[in-house]
Amino acid sequence: MIDDPRPLVLNVVYRFDVGGLENGIVNLVNRLPSARFRHVVVALTSCSPDFCRRVATADVSFVSLGKGPGHGAWLYPRLFRLFREYRPAIVHTRNLAALEAVVPAWLAGVPVRIHGEHGWDLGDPEGLGRKNRLLRRMYRPFVTHYVALSAHLEDYLSRGVGVPASRVARICNGVDTVRFRPAQGARERLAAASFDDADAIVVGTVGRLQAVKDHRNLVDAFARLARRPEDWSRRMRLVIAGDGPLRRELATAIESAGIGDRVWMAGERSDVAALMRGFDLFVLPSRAEGISNTILEAMASGLPVVATDVGGNGELVSEGSTGRLVPAADPDALADAIACYAADADARREHGTNARRRCEDAFSLEHMVTGYAELYQSLLNGAGHALPAAPQH
Repeated sequence: MIDDPRPLVLNVVYRFDVGGLENGIVNLVNRLPSARFRHVVVALTSCSPDFCRRVATADVSFVSLGKGPGHGAWLYPRLFRLFREYRPAIVHTRNLAALEAVVPAWLAGVPVRIHGEHGWDLGDPEGLGRKNRLLRRMYRPFVTHYVALSAHLEDYLSRGVGVPASRVARICNGVDTVRFRPAQGARERLAAASFDDADAIVVGTVGRLQAVKDHRNLVDAFARLARRPEDWSRRMRLVIAGDGPLRRELATAIESAGIGDRVWMAGERSDVAALMRGFDLFVLPSRAEGISNTILEAMASGLPVVATDVGGNGELVSEGSTGRLVPAADPDALADAIACYAADADARREHGTNARRRCEDAFSLEHMVTGYAELYQSLLNGAGHALPAAPQH
């Protein structure tokens, strides 16, 4: 491996399991030219074997370090030895939980150290907490270059962390517009009782059941809609796809609201693309986001999107053209926005078509992969590390 002329990109994350950030790594590793780059994925905690199988590129290694809670300084010697063993040309950390790995990467002489900011935690939804800003500033000298997935994050790195604009690249997530595509004609059938009715209006969401995603907000909004007297209210159904620590609490809230017969908790899914083709409307009720993969997947699936106006959501959803934006943690506003689409099938079709077109024009996987390949090449050239020549076609 040491004699392999392809530069090694060593991706460091907190955990490699189901999630938007991790899915972005899978898409990038699978699509960067394998003749020019090779990859290792290191999880400070653990790599899920099932999730690792999504990586289709050959000779990718996965390393789990078993980190517990708290600062990972005790992992520095192990990370240092790991970096010296693999000799990566690039260490690419993502989000604050993995940022500390840039220190042993610097000590090990890794020439290019990239850090990506993908989004926020519920405890610090705008990155404004003093401790987190100080941590990012403390690690700043060890980072060669930053990647911001949204203009919001790019501005935060500049104003909040003091990173010069010349050291920040903005590369948005991309979506597979072949895998995620609109249903042909009527929406696809869903394997749940009462959801196959031809006149049902299916509202769907996809995401890990954790506090930052605020599924309770959507459940509360849907319960309000279920009490409305209009005919479309009777026909509405809700699909919640995903699993996580709040599953039981959410199920209790659904039953308490008396809407259990109209809500399908579909669990973690491997068929999200097909599932989305069974929706009429996609909703993301999060309290914090970077650039949401699920919004992009819904848009590519030809769905209008109702989302909370947090993080980079406003960069994806064009108000009144591809969807609607509402304040976070406001179930009344969320219910009203959903009701507008539930009552207007023409608006659903028009905004869904616009959403698909916007994905194809601005958020394709090709755009994303090209952005990372050019950044990697530029930084490696600057560090005196030549890449293999691009294959001739």
